[in-house]
Amino acid sequence: MELSPYEGYDPAVDPSITNEFATVGYRAHSQIHGEFEASGDRVDYTEATLDALEASGVEVTVDGDEVEFAVPLAIAFGNPELLEMIGLDAVASGLASERAYRNDEEIDNQLRSVLFQIPSPDVDDPMSCLDGTALSGCYSVVNDLGALDVVRGYDHGMPSYNDLREAYGLPRVPSFAELTGDPTQAFPTDPQLDAASPGDDPDSLDVVALFDASGRPVELGSDAATTDPIVAVRRTSLAARLSTVFESVDDVDAFTGMVSEPHVSGTEFGELQLAMWTRQFAALRDGDRFFFGNDPVLDELKDRYGLDFRRSLGQVIADNTDVVESSLPASVFVLDPDPGAAAPNGGSAAGSADASPADAGAGAGPGAGADPSRPRPDDRRQQPGEPPRGDRPRPDHRSDRPRHPRP
Repeated sequence: MELSPYEGYDPAVDPSITNEFATVGYRAHSQIHGEFEASGDRVDYTEATLDALEASGVEVTVDGDEVEFAVPLAIAFGNPELLEMIGLDAVASGLASERAYRNDEEIDNQLRSVLFQIPSPDVDDPMSCLDGTALSGCYSVVNDLGALDVVRGYDHGMPSYNDLREAYGLPRVPSFAELTGDPTQAFPTDPQLDAASPGDDPDSLDVVALFDASGRPVELGSDAATTDPIVAVRRTSLAARLSTVFESVDDVDAFTGMVSEPHVSGTEFGELQLAMWTRQFAALRDGDRFFFGNDPVLDELKDRYGLDFRRSLGQVIADNTDVVESSLPASVFVLDPDPGAAAPNGGSAAGSADASPADAGAGAGPGAGADPSRPRPDDRRQQPGEPPRGDRPRPDHRSDRPRHPRP
């Protein structure tokens, strides 16, 4: 997101957070992992600390002189003691070294089932309730953050997706395929699908192909499939699945439509979310007389005393921990790429979208069939030598790396 050059405080600008931004535009819950990982030196942890962490539901793995931690999101919520037990150094460097999910329509199961919950008192093994297939028998209530995001929009009187696009000066989208950037909104002819009701068939969500950051295929079911893929191809397109939920593209709610859009190139946003963030952050800046760009003292402090307020988050982490700044990525918000690897589709490292098997290798970009007179964001368009678009794979977080159990 880029704002126009700052021209100073404007008292005519209202910097308040708009209802539309707080209710719809601000939400990017798909980027949250179902667990976060950290690692530290084994010598820094007592056996009692490691035992206490394991007892709380944290996965502890000792690997020589290192100890690795995998903390399920359900354990982390409302548990600040974990930060002290694992250590700020390990947590901060771990968060800076893990690839985020893409901002899209997929939300991790930890946010769609066990959000803010603890297992029922009659569950024999609460530790089995952190992830996996046993979740359904662990809880009496399901908290689905994706569903809450949709309902929140209705509760706040949000307009439909197309009406909200129009309110932000964007053209209305005429079809589901145009909304998602998919080449078609039709279901493929596939013997694995129920021809009478393909949208209700669970097989419609099958992942049929995986690709790594360099565009190389990854074998389904292999060990590499839990760690390497950043793009997955599903059996059906997102546009096709949306067409079974909504009668018309004009019926799509604002949140669902926003997160289903293809990204504007070089950003983590579709057209609508980008427009909402740009307008909101411009108002926050221009309507705030205390905005740092409006304070001449900051430049004076730098010139006279060498105190520069411009500090990267990596520098802040290094200043407040024993983490060496050079061990962090150049930007803690962007992982350093693997040598020779390039993220597909010109986007972020964790790619996401949809394509049917027929599209794989077909050479047609996801925008094929769209109105050529209307420019479309190109983040999801297939480029020569790149894999087809696909959904972000959802690996089993708790088995995505070799394990060395504690002795």
